[in-house]
Amino acid sequence: MSEATAMMQPVSGTPEQFKQSFRDEAREILTDLESSLLALNENPGDANLVSRIFRGLHTIKGSGSMFGFERMAAFTHDLETAYDRVRNGVLIASPELINLTLSAVDQITAMLEEEVGGVPCDQSACAGILDKVRRLAGLQESRAESGARAAYNEHNERNERNEHRPEDPAVSGKSVQNWLIRFAPGPDLLRCGANPLLLLRELGSLGGLSIRASMEAIPPLAELDPERCYVAWDMVLATSADRDTIRDVFIFVEDACELSIEPDNAGKAGDAAADRTERTQAERIASGLAEKRTPSTGRRTYDKPDSSTSLRIPAIKLDHFVNLVGELVTVQARLSELAGRSGDAEVTAVSEEIERLASALRESSMDIRMMPIRGTFEKFRRLVHDLARELNKDVELSIEGAETELDKTVIEQLGDPLMHLIRNSMDHGIEPAADRLAQGKPATASIRLSARHSGASVLISVRDDGGGIDAEAVRRRAIEKHLVAADAQLSEAEIFALIFQAGFSTAKQVTDVSGRGVGMDVVRQRVDSLRGSIEVTSKPGLGTTVMMRLPLTMAIIDGLVVDVGDSCFVLPMGSTLECIELTRDDVARANGKHLVNVRGEIVPYVRLREHFNVRSQPPEIEQIMLVETAEGRFGIVVDHVLGNCQTVIKSLGRFYHQVQIVSGATILGNGAVALILDPERLIQEAVGNEGRRLNGREAAMTGGRTRDGTCLPPHRAT
Repeated sequence: MSEATAMMQPVSGTPEQFKQSFRDEAREILTDLESSLLALNENPGDANLVSRIFRGLHTIKGSGSMFGFERMAAFTHDLETAYDRVRNGVLIASPELINLTLSAVDQITAMLEEEVGGVPCDQSACAGILDKVRRLAGLQESRAESGARAAYNEHNERNERNEHRPEDPAVSGKSVQNWLIRFAPGPDLLRCGANPLLLLRELGSLGGLSIRASMEAIPPLAELDPERCYVAWDMVLATSADRDTIRDVFIFVEDACELSIEPDNAGKAGDAAADRTERTQAERIASGLAEKRTPSTGRRTYDKPDSSTSLRIPAIKLDHFVNLVGELVTVQARLSELAGRSGDAEVTAVSEEIERLASALRESSMDIRMMPIRGTFEKFRRLVHDLARELNKDVELSIEGAETELDKTVIEQLGDPLMHLIRNSMDHGIEPAADRLAQGKPATASIRLSARHSGASVLISVRDDGGGIDAEAVRRRAIEKHLVAADAQLSEAEIFALIFQAGFSTAKQVTDVSGRGVGMDVVRQRVDSLRGSIEVTSKPGLGTTVMMRLPLTMAIIDGLVVDVGDSCFVLPMGSTLECIELTRDDVARANGKHLVNVRGEIVPYVRLREHFNVRSQPPEIEQIMLVETAEGRFGIVVDHVLGNCQTVIKSLGRFYHQVQIVSGATILGNGAVALILDPERLIQEAVGNEGRRLNGREAAMTGGRTRDGTCLPPHRAT
């Protein structure tokens, strides 16, 4: 084994790029670990959750040591031991142990990030967590972190000397089974900084391990690559662990090796521990594994083309790819314009083929960017758990529609708004348990996060069953802060919209959780930046629902190109219902009001000519684009509809950030720049302007008294 041991050492330390790969994988494990801990807090007797937590800690410990995170491995060692005792029925998964483990997860996360500029790990907090865990688990209490590391290193040395014994079935309460394992490192395993010796040590910690090195793939000296491991290992492991636990040892290198884990039905449990040094046992290992694999011809499985079904790609590369696709869509639109003007049939055919391919590429790139919202939703289980303890409230978080997919850019921007909404519900909305019982409610309150598709949008809601919003209290507070006039006539929706004003709060005192009037303003600003809308509904004593409507994607949209005078605009296809004609006779029959009869329904409309003050002569027949908004169904009147297009959204820059009715701009096929209109904001602005116009007219009629704050849609005018 000495020659093999020398080959198993890392080539030149651990390159940062591979440490970063470990960090990415470890973050996923820690996220799953946190979710499992919170689920275990609600179901303390769930053995599957306990095993999942144990495997997560075991993987973090073993792989952390392999990639140079020795302090993390030492810190995780006692946590793993504690959950091993829980798994074996010696220790109870108490709320105290779970809370300590959650705190430990925070510290492990800090250990992962501190080398790349993150918040440093709190050494005193780590020591305190370990002392409490040892006390709960009945482990040695006075050992400091250095002692834990020494114990872990001693544990590894015992593995190296092959001194580990299999679990005692009388202690673990589980039957011991023999597993036939073949581990053959791939050509790049050493180059990524992995050390097979540490993997074998970790495997030995699961029970009695017998090892036989296979040298059959070593080439002639002239062909030998010094940075490649040619040695494979055939092993028998006697353990009570299951296949998943064994596979977790290799979780960070599984894609870079040949791995086989099969039950040994021929050998009896315990044989590996008793005869692991005998040649007959080594021969049985080799023969058992030989039946399960084809003889080697010098070319291993990992030398063949990669057949994995998934690939991890840095987000920056994906963003660059989507930007290139966006540029291609713009150039393709230009080509279609030129082909149409040329009249050349061959050029037109090529243009149509490129348009088809560009459309397919665009759809594929959008699909790649789409991600389920589950990861974002699951993160808030910890927030609810911690806030419930801080506020002394019993709250249960439920999640619906976690598989709903959105553009990753949208998902990345959702964290802060959802956090503020949940904190607001926990602090202001949900009552103490005693008050809830007095009202006939269950002591345990509920917050529900849900997501679902609605056309080209996604609806995300935060709903609680708390006390609801006191509309009159909000109105009084708004008057005190001079946001509305004292005699303003406001609808309930308009009153609730006031809570999103900067600095607005009805809290009687400021707490560490909320009360400064900052959170809800952040929510509104973030939703606005995503070209979305937000709506609040609430019933006293029954709870509050905040609904956000967000676009599926932020990069490329299907749009309709329209013109008004000499200017072109783009309306998102997803919000457009249909297009109808508006004639001079239709305008005359409405007596000057902006109303049109659509199959028996009276629909108000906004004329872009008037809204943008375009003074040229309108055509005899104009077009009305019917759109669905939060204000209801409205029409947007344009001169002509020029056709549909795939629109690459470009930001207008900070200079135009106050222009709410414009989502961005795009370049048309003829090279002209067209503004992309936001129908929701356009209608809101038009409705607000109409309300102010009516207020001004009323003020003139009543000597200055107005209904400031009223927003009447055009069709309510009399």
